[in-house]
Amino acid sequence: MLYSVFMLALRSVQRNVLRSFLTILGIVIGVSAVITMVTLGNGATEAIRTQISSLGTNLLMVGPGQRTPGGGGGGVPQFTEADAEAIAAEIGGVAAVAPLSRASVTVVGNGRNWATSVTGSTNAWFETGNWKLAGGRLFTAEEQGAGAAVCIIGETVRREIFGGPVGGQPGSKGLGEPLRIRKFSCDVIGILAAKGQGGMGDQDDAVVVPLHTLQRRVTGSTKINTLSVSMDEGSDSTRLKASLRQLLRERRKLAEGDDDNFNIFDTQQLAETLSSTMGVLTTLLGAVAAVSLLVGGIGIMNIMLVSVTERTREIGLRLAVGALEGEVLLQFLIEAVVLSALGGVIGIAIATGASYAGSIVMAVPYVFDPAINLLSLLFSAAIGVVFGYFPARRAAQMDPIEALRHE
Repeated sequence: MLYSVFMLALRSVQRNVLRSFLTILGIVIGVSAVITMVTLGNGATEAIRTQISSLGTNLLMVGPGQRTPGGGGGGVPQFTEADAEAIAAEIGGVAAVAPLSRASVTVVGNGRNWATSVTGSTNAWFETGNWKLAGGRLFTAEEQGAGAAVCIIGETVRREIFGGPVGGQPGSKGLGEPLRIRKFSCDVIGILAAKGQGGMGDQDDAVVVPLHTLQRRVTGSTKINTLSVSMDEGSDSTRLKASLRQLLRERRKLAEGDDDNFNIFDTQQLAETLSSTMGVLTTLLGAVAAVSLLVGGIGIMNIMLVSVTERTREIGLRLAVGALEGEVLLQFLIEAVVLSALGGVIGIAIATGASYAGSIVMAVPYVFDPAINLLSLLFSAAIGVVFGYFPARRAAQMDPIEALRHE
């Protein structure tokens, strides 16, 4: 019986194709809008996580003052290499500590110049920042201790100074070439693997030299702007940050009532906060888009009421020859569900294409979420049940005699 009722409902939809399409248009728009908004929101969230993770794994950035690390802190004592050594030696759960200083410079090489930033640090900087080499090598212990005139450059600097596609081994073009930084010339011994854009701009627009090289040849100061601390996988970040704060307070000779004159920036907490914010925004956008589903449901109810009126004699005839009220109710209810479910399927197809195109335009990953697709389809079918019940009930409760008299 259920199969025959379903076929009756399907034939009724096929008899009025244009009207059926216009009826489900609201459902199509609602489903496609909800899925597209949620998918793009998930993609944006994933892009934020990727960008933050590219800064480093389980990374803590420690800077002077109460502002963001690397943002200054004038009048506040800076850090020293001894601070970095103490953190590595005295705090458990620390994988690596990199003291670093930065300066804005113009580099010259191969007849070209480029404004960039130069970072002075140790080889630990590459570990804390998840940096890999596309070609060349890291600094030797002798080069770091002596402040040798050597440097490692990012892909953007390599492209702008030495140009051309990378030939031979990855990142080989530019290796061994001289690069002038302000008043001294250094040899390029390594090329960093490209990371692309991040939350703080182009991550590949960088030149890295040994810390002592920067201090002696560029800044003329032994001060450290930032301490980059990488935690071991699975470490308790809350405990580690408390230990780090206590150690730095002791080394900076702060009394018990004194405020911290340094700040600890946890990239993992930032990632969680931004992801949570994006999740709320995605939910809000999905909820706003879902309103059109209700509008589509009202459209289905309106058309079903018209259909019941048009087919009054048919309903009366079915009731007169012995059809039960439940069978008539089921016929019109299934018709409404078929309409809304069909709208849901079309909406999912449109949303898939729109989400994929939107992810390309927004430069975010396409994250397929089967849960939201299935939920949207079930919700569209539920819309058919809810808004199709009243017209179906009205058809089932008709008086056969009155219905047969209807013109």
